[in-house]
Amino acid sequence: MKTISSVVEEYIKKKPFLQSALAQGIINLTSLSRIVKPEIEHELGKDIRNGAIVMALKRLSDDLEFRATHKILKVLKNIGEITVRSSLTDYTFLASDKILVHQAKLLEEINNNQDVFYTSSRGVNEINIVISNVMDKTVELLFKDEKCTQKAEDLSSITVKLPAENVSVPGIYYFIFQRLAWEGIVLYEVISTTNEFTILVNDEQVDIAFKTIKDLKAL
Repeated sequence: MKTISSVVEEYIKKKPFLQSALAQGIINLTSLSRIVKPEIEHELGKDIRNGAIVMALKRLSDDLEFRATHKILKVLKNIGEITVRSSLTDYTFLASDKILVHQAKLLEEINNNQDVFYTSSRGVNEINIVISNVMDKTVELLFKDEKCTQKAEDLSSITVKLPAENVSVPGIYYFIFQRLAWEGIVLYEVISTTNEFTILVNDEQVDIAFKTIKDLKAL
């Protein structure tokens, strides 16, 4: 049997940004109740008082706050080293039969210069390469026969080390990326391993992106 509380919770779960704002207590519950009332009444098939919706929202916000505080925030407080690298170029190539051969040659070149930043990921139809811009001419020479669909320059990377428990707590990445989105930060790429993730941003936004992630430790 559907209840006001269950219907309200389902409504909030479908709106991630609203869910997070509710957990932080930055939404006026009375105003929100007026907005969601028509949909809640439609779902239940009867008239509902605003006060009943407010109470359901209050209970839900308390529960959300508890979960955020004791799980997600615990992980974020233990964020480890944050490393920033600048002067990067982001290439996207269409996958081909020979592109891995060219990539192997690129790795040989990189082995001769340990200061070069390099990361790569492969999707179904394309391959992405992020590399220090000092290697731009090398990349363009080795991949001259490949189809480059995008090249973005003047980028910086921010690599974040997460505590091991990040793999068992849902919502870690959403929480971080939500904060970055709120600051208007555009993510060119997101590369992750088990306990680390790297974001690629424009050089002009790297300072605010770094501060946003660093401030998560103080929540």
